[in-house]
Amino acid sequence: MRLRVAFSAAMLASAACASRRPTTAAAPSGAALAQVYFWRARPAKVDEYTRYIRDVAEPIDHEAQRTGAFLSVTTYLASDSTLPWTHMRVFLLRDSAQLRGLSDALTAAGVRVQPDSARRRMQGEYSASLRDRVGASVMQIVR
Repeated sequence: MRLRVAFSAAMLASAACASRRPTTAAAPSGAALAQVYFWRARPAKVDEYTRYIRDVAEPIDHEAQRTGAFLSVTTYLASDSTLPWTHMRVFLLRDSAQLRGLSDALTAAGVRVQPDSARRRMQGEYSASLRDRVGASVMQIVR
């Protein structure tokens, strides 16, 4: 467990050396938790995965945010190739209730944005061909 926390802290610290691509305004002051997802784009797929986030994931994120699923989300693109991840997505959350509902809210938003289940399945398969999940962590925001 300590290793996982240390890894997560190191990953966030390394974000300071990463390119930042905000998907929303500055972090809201009411944020208490962050759900952080680490992804590694497959070889020669960094640009394609970045486009996928912009074109497919962000509309779903915005729909989920509109319904109160989270406060904000920011995607970071690492410029350091020695990191184990290429993309880090940080969802800021008000409390543990938002954290518990985040996954279901993103799924529901995906259905609203793309109601055709066959197309959603194809999008999921396409995203899986672009990247691998490196890890995820929930972190408290220190003020």
